[in-house]
Amino acid sequence: MTYDLFLGLVAFAFVSSITPGPNNLMIMASGANFGVGRSVPHALGISLGFGVMIVLVGLGLAQVFDRFPAAKTALAILSVIYLLWLAWKIANAAPPKAATAEGTPMTFLQAAAFQWVNPKAWTMALTAVTLYTAGGPLAVVPVAAIFTVVNLPSISCWLVLGVQMRRFLTSPARLRAFNWTMAGLLVLSLVPSVAPLL
Repeated sequence: MTYDLFLGLVAFAFVSSITPGPNNLMIMASGANFGVGRSVPHALGISLGFGVMIVLVGLGLAQVFDRFPAAKTALAILSVIYLLWLAWKIANAAPPKAATAEGTPMTFLQAAAFQWVNPKAWTMALTAVTLYTAGGPLAVVPVAAIFTVVNLPSISCWLVLGVQMRRFLTSPARLRAFNWTMAGLLVLSLVPSVAPLL
């Protein structure tokens, strides 16, 4: 990988990882509802799960969608249904004290598996593999590694933002408004994925 290509990949990984999307909105909501410690597995699941996704997409999974477009449409529909369910869970999350006692944040494996139904993750993975993996199948490994390294601090900013918002979410009304706003933004983040299906 040339130096210019490396810089381009790092920039793409940063911009695509730091901008709003399902992962960032959910990790921010997790930070607000559960704090940093209980949200760390969620953050690690996003970063490492997405790295694995890039490797598998780069090793040929993208070709399956080229040969069977109906599979891509089916995945998009399942993704939308799952994200709508997650939006509902976020909207109805318990207050922070109750969440600490009763609620459960997303686990490492749940967050890693979530990448496979996250429309933004698919777009990022397909773009990264298409633009930055010339030179054979093994070229996907450094791309996945760079994305993982850049992604973790990027999503951690959203986690910290969510934790900081806890100070302002001391009343049930504010927390409810925050959770419903996060749920609404999560639903809005689906628009680019749903539009082609209409």
